[in-house]
Amino acid sequence: MFNDSPFDVSRRGLLCAGFAALVGAVLMPRPASARENDAAKLRIGVIGAGRIGGTVGGLWVKSGHPVLFSSRHPDELQDLVAKLGPLAQAGTVAQAIAFGDALFVAVPYGALPRLGQDYADALKGKIVLDAGNAVAARDGAIADEAERSGIGITSQKYLAGTRLVRAFNTLSYLILAREANRPPPRLAIPIAGDDAAAMQVAAELVRDAGFEPVTVGGLADASRFQRGRPGYGQAVTAAELRQTLSLSP
Repeated sequence: MFNDSPFDVSRRGLLCAGFAALVGAVLMPRPASARENDAAKLRIGVIGAGRIGGTVGGLWVKSGHPVLFSSRHPDELQDLVAKLGPLAQAGTVAQAIAFGDALFVAVPYGALPRLGQDYADALKGKIVLDAGNAVAARDGAIADEAERSGIGITSQKYLAGTRLVRAFNTLSYLILAREANRPPPRLAIPIAGDDAAAMQVAAELVRDAGFEPVTVGGLADASRFQRGRPGYGQAVTAAELRQTLSLSP
């Protein structure tokens, strides 16, 4: 039986007063009149509704996407979903996977192998945006593997059968909350993946969250913006990020 403890937001302070206030202030839901095309919006399941998952998922709710935030104890997410309005709901990891046309995974990187193993059948064929970062002190041996093999290749190994895209791993939740939907030029979010259709979906979701996607390449190229690499931590425009990574305009 899968233990959802890596996704248990109560143990990470998700619902602390400061974060709840940030969500309420920045990610207030749009009025019904601004959501005329919601029927065409993708349903998104968020696995790991912590600071990154809660922030980015909230931005998608703001843009009109139905989002299911998951936790071992969904009742502990009620403050979050209440602030975000009727397009947001809470559930288990299994419910988030079943719900989502696309999934957003924002869990401690060491949790990926167990997630991939325990939900292998349900995850198969799903478009997955992976925002995890491998930190040796927290994640152990898998961080060394990600450093050797590249984080995109490593994530795909443990989330086998998914249509994986690396995205939203380079910036803190505070920057994402503050800079979303700013006047052009928008902040850049690098993405990388091997599935062309999944990359198109990911690019649209980056735009819907209020940023500009920058395609870096395939999963092997995701190492260029993993933790500690040149594309990581760059709060810059798309043009500036392309210059940093020597990408074509």
